[in-house]
Amino acid sequence: MAIPTEPIGSVPRPAYLLEAVKNHGEGQLDDEGLAQAYARAISETISAMEATGSPVISDGEQTKPSFATYPIHGLDSLAPDGVVIPFEDGHTRQLPLITKGPFRYTNYTGQYVEAARRLTQLPVKQAVIAPSVLSLLYPQDGIDGYARDAFIADLTNECEKDIRSAFSAGADSVQIDFTEGRLSCKLDPSRGLLKDFVGLNNAVLDRFSDQERARIGVHTCPGGDHDSTHSADVDYAELLPGLFAIKAGRFFLQMASETDRPRVLDIIAREKRPGQTVFIGVIDPINETIESAETVRDRVLEAVEHLGGPADFGSTDDCGFSPFGDDIATSRETAFAKIKARVDGTRLAAERLGIA
Repeated sequence: MAIPTEPIGSVPRPAYLLEAVKNHGEGQLDDEGLAQAYARAISETISAMEATGSPVISDGEQTKPSFATYPIHGLDSLAPDGVVIPFEDGHTRQLPLITKGPFRYTNYTGQYVEAARRLTQLPVKQAVIAPSVLSLLYPQDGIDGYARDAFIADLTNECEKDIRSAFSAGADSVQIDFTEGRLSCKLDPSRGLLKDFVGLNNAVLDRFSDQERARIGVHTCPGGDHDSTHSADVDYAELLPGLFAIKAGRFFLQMASETDRPRVLDIIAREKRPGQTVFIGVIDPINETIESAETVRDRVLEAVEHLGGPADFGSTDDCGFSPFGDDIATSRETAFAKIKARVDGTRLAAERLGIA
């Protein structure tokens, strides 16, 4: 397409997969049965995404328990009492804490890419979790015999290994999920925490070449879980200068649900750096209304106008449709209809601009 358009990643899991995961956890389904359910869900998800006309494919994160905790799923050194993330509707999510070192991932995203590439000829995009999120796994009281500096060194190594595993398996691009960026401004208005997060993410990105970083993106949004957010009340102006200091080539920004898009788009135009491609969100996953292609077209044209033209620009969704595996607030049918609207609307905008 003349204007690139890409998904963020997750789509809701089918009911039979959620049932299989539940039964496996209760010992009522063996590993082979769970693997069969996963394989079916991945195949159906990729086929449905291809049917939307999407030029870039995701596996919908069907086999991830959540976008944040897949690297530590099954780790035997976790305690349950970690950082609590409150959402506007009153529900919370809680991260675990590690109890010993050395820190190692239990899962790397290369396995997801390998499974997806067997099912499609289209480019496969893979999402990975930001090291800044996982830095919250280290307890404030420390761990005897395992200093925080040693943990951060291990975390940096593991995140690099995760990204390289995706590329080695054939991923066309990798997206770092950084939804805690906006939340960090809420937790620490001085933006010291944001600065620390950016520094940690850059410590990983510094290990990649310019050519590799051009294929690595960063996604940010105010959270999206059970049709609620955790930091939509934070002014984007607090985040964007620090965000564009991250040494990635692509940025995927929630925008469809923003109340004052023109103002924020002007900030983006001012803050983005040469060589950075910005994918603007034109679909709101937590609004059950399915956008029309014409609505998407108009949002794309609005963004292009404020960003000074279609160069270094693309469209995306505000967030994944189901970042946590148990989130069924949006149906699969709605998610794929919204993805199709994004693809069709982006094409209409390119035609209007005369670049289709």
